[in-house]
Amino acid sequence: MANAASGMAVHDDCKLRFMELKTKRTHRFIVYKIEENQKQVIVEKLGEPSQGYDDFAASLPADECRYAVYDFEYLTEGNVPKSRIFFIAWSPDTSRVRSKMIYASSKDRFKRELDGIQIELQATDPTEMGLDVFKSRAN
Repeated sequence: MANAASGMAVHDDCKLRFMELKTKRTHRFIVYKIEENQKQVIVEKLGEPSQGYDDFAASLPADECRYAVYDFEYLTEGNVPKSRIFFIAWSPDTSRVRSKMIYASSKDRFKRELDGIQIELQATDPTEMGLDVFKSRAN
């Protein structure tokens, strides 16, 4: 099931791990990488439920593109605990142009494979996906 635009397939493990995050909350975040040689999206890193935002941000490479999913937990104004599942398209300015193009052309199809994403963020540097951005978008 390769994407016509980019030719990228999605490894079954990507969907399986996402379902674990969504239903069982066994992961705080998932970082996905496009394996260009195999022409598919794979799971690069899984975040433990005990890990937080800083661990997530540190797991994204400074000069390479990635997709990521983050389970953001927060309290509403009435102190009700809630969570939102964010999809992050990480595309730093310092990454290769070819890489940015492949990630951009594969994003929509990959995102459709992950049923249950609530909010999408595009980020080219860490300030575009800071904790304050998550908080403002979650409400």
